[in-house]
Amino acid sequence: MSIPRIQIAAYCFLCVVWGSTWLAIRYVVRDVPPFRAAAIRFLAAAAILLVWGLLRRARLPSPGAQWNATLLLSFTMMAIPYGLLFWAEQFVNSSTAAVLYSAMPLLVSLLTLLMMHRPVPRSAVFAMLVAFGGLLTLFFSDLVASRRALAGGLAVLAAMASNAWSAVYAKKRLHDVDPVVSTGLQLAIGSAALFWAAWALESRSKSVWTRPAVLAMVFLFPFGAAGAFAVYYWLLKQMQPYQISTINLVVPVIAVLEGSAIGGERIPLLMVAAMIVVLSAVGAVLLAESRDAAAVTIQSEAVE
Repeated sequence: MSIPRIQIAAYCFLCVVWGSTWLAIRYVVRDVPPFRAAAIRFLAAAAILLVWGLLRRARLPSPGAQWNATLLLSFTMMAIPYGLLFWAEQFVNSSTAAVLYSAMPLLVSLLTLLMMHRPVPRSAVFAMLVAFGGLLTLFFSDLVASRRALAGGLAVLAAMASNAWSAVYAKKRLHDVDPVVSTGLQLAIGSAALFWAAWALESRSKSVWTRPAVLAMVFLFPFGAAGAFAVYYWLLKQMQPYQISTINLVVPVIAVLEGSAIGGERIPLLMVAAMIVVLSAVGAVLLAESRDAAAVTIQSEAVE
């Protein structure tokens, strides 16, 4: 069994886009308060997706369970984690934040077992542990640089935990919901919550819309939010949550490469070696499900 090309293309799209959002968020929060910036990003992205869904005459979530799940995910998938991420990047650099967030596949694997009662292949878990261990070795010194950096790191981990739970929950509850409409509604409700947080906590802070902040925001809402989340929810219907969550192992690699290309930072040989390990581990995780499925098929045919 092999993964269809369209799924591979969607996976690569998410890796590139979400790998780039860390640096973009870093540019935005230098000049714009974090909750306000996240709220504006989500509101603009919600408008794009909801208009798209309207033009397609897509169905809204059914009253009851689907609406309740959509409302809950508006906070656990959108408002809370991304509010925390925007806030955290005031104190930690984009590469460190991306590395911390890369622990998500491990937590998703555990939650898949607990919430869906579906075992995760051991080879996939081992590959993710190897990849995350390599990344932590490279960036450990940045995690304890100061109290603010530590607070930012803890905020990233809290955001990661919220998104990990949401990925598994969405797989169970929103499988039959149109991904464009669902994402648009979650972004809209999430933006309302973030605007409230901005009013409560940032009313005295000023926004300075510098050119880098504007350009970063222009990238964030059509690609980093609207397009990426729509693709993510579509892909979640096709693949297992722990497989998709390996995107967060590729993201730090992209974040480092962009830091080098844009910021002129030197990439040590050790970092290059770690990137090779990470990408190899991701490949192992993505193929583990296919190998296990093929093994089950062969065993069934042998029994017959």
